[in-house]
Amino acid sequence: MVKIVDFGAFVNFFGSRDGLVHVSQLAPQRVAQVKDVVKEGDKVWVKYLGADERGKVRLSMKVVDQKTRPGDQARRRGGRLTGHRG
Repeated sequence: MVKIVDFGAFVNFFGSRDGLVHVSQLAPQRVAQVKDVVKEGDKVWVKYLGADERGKVRLSMKVVDQKTRPGDQARRRGGRLTGHRG
């Protein structure tokens, strides 16, 4: 987690990219305040939702189970985890 703002959180992924997790994409339930769910420095799993016409990256945390990390099943099957994108 790089920076928290009123409307969401900016997350650094793949080392060099930043994207926004909008407050509506933080959790399955309604979130009153972003800092109720995350704080700066947290490591979270996100899914890449796309980019807008200006190249701003949209990410989601609510579609990824934060407790059982993506890739856990892939590791058991012999696959490999390629990043935090989900």
